Amino acid sequence: MGYLIYPLAFIFILGSAVVLHEFGHFIVAKLLKIRVETFSVGFGPRLFGFKKGHTDYRVSAIPLGGYVKLGGDESNAPLEGQSAVDIPPEEMFNLRPRYQRIMVALAGPVMNILTALAIPFAAAMIYGVPATPTPVVSYVTPGGAADQAGLKLGDRIISFNGNSNPTWEVIQGDALLSPGSPLPMQIDRGGQQINMTIRPTVRTENGDSAGFLDFIPDYGGVPAVISDVAPGSPAEDAGLKHGDQVTAVGDQQVRSSAQVTEYIRNHDGQGIPLTLNRGGQSVQVTTGTRRINGSKLGITIGDQLPLQKAGIGVASTYAVQSNLQIIRLTGKALGQVFTGQRSVRNTLSGPIGIYQAAQKSVEISGWDGVFSMLGFLSLNLGIFNLLPIPVLDGGAIFLLLIEGMLALIGLSISTAVRDRIQQVGFVMVLLLMVFVITNDVVKKFGGGSEPEKPPAAAPAK
Repeated sequence: MGYLIYPLAFIFILGSAVVLHEFGHFIVAKLLKIRVETFSVGFGPRLFGFKKGHTDYRVSAIPLGGYVKLGGDESNAPLEGQSAVDIPPEEMFNLRPRYQRIMVALAGPVMNILTALAIPFAAAMIYGVPATPTPVVSYVTPGGAADQAGLKLGDRIISFNGNSNPTWEVIQGDALLSPGSPLPMQIDRGGQQINMTIRPTVRTENGDSAGFLDFIPDYGGVPAVISDVAPGSPAEDAGLKHGDQVTAVGDQQVRSSAQVTEYIRNHDGQGIPLTLNRGGQSVQVTTGTRRINGSKLGITIGDQLPLQKAGIGVASTYAVQSNLQIIRLTGKALGQVFTGQRSVRNTLSGPIGIYQAAQKSVEISGWDGVFSMLGFLSLNLGIFNLLPIPVLDGGAIFLLLIEGMLALIGLSISTAVRDRIQQVGFVMVLLLMVFVITNDVVKKFGGGSEPEKPPAAAPAK
């Protein structure tokens, strides 16, 4: 049954992101009374669908995006086909004022971004927002990155890599993207502010390298709960179950999930004694010495941070901050590509990468993971489609703005030049699609040595 859930989750996530994007174009065009000839999920030959009014609602053969074909818009005719010849002039997109054409082009990315904001906002309103603890050090791994930097128990991080008053998520995200790179930080130790530099330890698992700080933050003793146990893993052999709360590992009382992970990593090749709270009963378990990928038991464990009731203002702030953090890390990863610190091959992902991420999200968090992945993908699709690349929405908006500026001095872009620009854009997007698909295959079956931290996938139109 689980093997069926993963493809369904993938279809739901990718399909929803594309449909919402195209719905943005569709609804604004309809409100402006512009003829919508086709609403397609996917490109290429029509597989199935139905026609209502003048619009053909279809699913097409190539599931790498989608499009809305507007009457009179021939800018993407190689992908979308030619417009009908009997469209009244008042319904033609190309005859509308420039600001209306910009509104239609902008509506798709805006819908994706609104979706990305709506998901954490709704979660905050329904469940509350997590009470993120102050980043105080509760344990330092001997000889690790934090130990070498001089961090000590009780230190409070007040600045990390240029971010003042950072959350643990900000600290961890920057470290993951900077394996082996020096990162400045400032700590408060007993009222004294001390500047330090830390180099995240480089660890490679399954061909992916990432940076780790080798210290455990003090979460205040929140429950560390197992959310997933991999089938056939040493954890399953030992009898660990979904929902088990780990209260002790070895002779240590557990104060965070990171403490459990760190203990397992530092006791490779040894049995791991665990004390669990299972349905209110204390259970003692000792795992075998077998590991997955060198140091893993096959569990996914996380901290159950207390949730605080949120009103509209708090929920809105939480949604905006969550998405800004994604944008910040995505921008950092892309910046590393341009500076040569990260390869393009291990920064972008396509359908296979999205499927793997969807599968992992479902395994760890169920429906919560599905909607989190949908928000992440929607945000990336929205931003990528705003890039000034012909064929994408950002390219269309850019050309319309250039046309507007040229019109001020009595000039215009000829049809031949416009067609050539669109052809170049079409080739660029086609090459991008081929690249990300090939890249996915190489990473899955050929391995790699750099971190696979995809900020986006091949975009919808």
